[in-house]
Amino acid sequence: MKRKLRINGHSHLLPYPEEIPKFMKDKGIFWVDKDRKFMLQKDWSRPVTDSSFFLNEKLEWMERYKIDHAVVLNLSQLYGNGLRVEEMKQALRFQNDFNAKVQHENPSKFTCGFVVHPGFVRGALWEIERCVEELGLQLLCLPTHYMDTIGTWRCIFDEENEPIFELASKYNLAVEIHPYDGEKFIKLENTAWRFHLIWMLAQCADAYHFLTLNGYADKYPNMRTCFAHGGQLAQINLGRRIQGFDGRPDLFEGKVHPRKAVGHKNIFFDTLVHDTGSLKLLVENQNAKQVLMGLDDPYPLGEMESAVQSSYPGKILDLAKERDILTQEECDAIWEDNVIQWLCGDDEAAKKKLVNRILG
Repeated sequence: MKRKLRINGHSHLLPYPEEIPKFMKDKGIFWVDKDRKFMLQKDWSRPVTDSSFFLNEKLEWMERYKIDHAVVLNLSQLYGNGLRVEEMKQALRFQNDFNAKVQHENPSKFTCGFVVHPGFVRGALWEIERCVEELGLQLLCLPTHYMDTIGTWRCIFDEENEPIFELASKYNLAVEIHPYDGEKFIKLENTAWRFHLIWMLAQCADAYHFLTLNGYADKYPNMRTCFAHGGQLAQINLGRRIQGFDGRPDLFEGKVHPRKAVGHKNIFFDTLVHDTGSLKLLVENQNAKQVLMGLDDPYPLGEMESAVQSSYPGKILDLAKERDILTQEECDAIWEDNVIQWLCGDDEAAKKKLVNRILG
């Protein structure tokens, strides 16, 4: 019997300080201090809370927890919102080239994503083409919200971005939707970590709202979308959206009923919801097949080893199994088959290629 793989579908990686080009620090875009204690931007800094933010330490960490492979998303700090066009292009290109290098040099360990700025659709299409054709990347990372060219904040699933989804579908891409930058457009003081604990989840729910209303899962059949953090508020919010759609049809002319997307084969959610009650709701709403492993390592809100929370990578699935929320087969699929399905879709050759790459 072949061994089940353990693939982490939501991971992050910082470049070592010396890998970050000088212009990034000079312009205040993003850098890491030489002692590797902080990641920084012009008016922002965040402690590096775990050594596995960096490549060699990440590989050791994966070895320790028997994680065969990880999907590395882009860094949220590099969505490029509010940067001047040239700087934004250079910053995103640095991120994409860095991720491509990580994947090429460690093919058995990492599948890496690339990022584009939807505010500049034509440029985004060129960059998608470059990342797929030249760099061999297959995962498009998009923010839930972005700033357009006139400084207005918009949802990623705005109709203006349809050319992006069309190209993603043409290339059979997996798409990751991840929240960030809430404090730039939600007019509240950034205190008690509210943007990470509450608003990020609301941002995911907002993006899911528009993906489903616009019927994009069917309109772009070869694009598979995964929502970070289990799209947690989108799960508890379903009934309200259905009632709203039915109760005020005048507000939803030409839109698709929210029910139609529930459990859709091209919409995935990761497991990072922090408790089995939420996971149970996610599984009951969407079906276990649409759920994939997401540790969000090495961030402190990820599923990391922690004495305080008596936590470790994979704990939520162990608890879900104990509580009869998931079977062993479903847990195995969440670690392996569902991640592969999200990354490759129905392309059997791509699946085989990915598994061979992981097995080295």
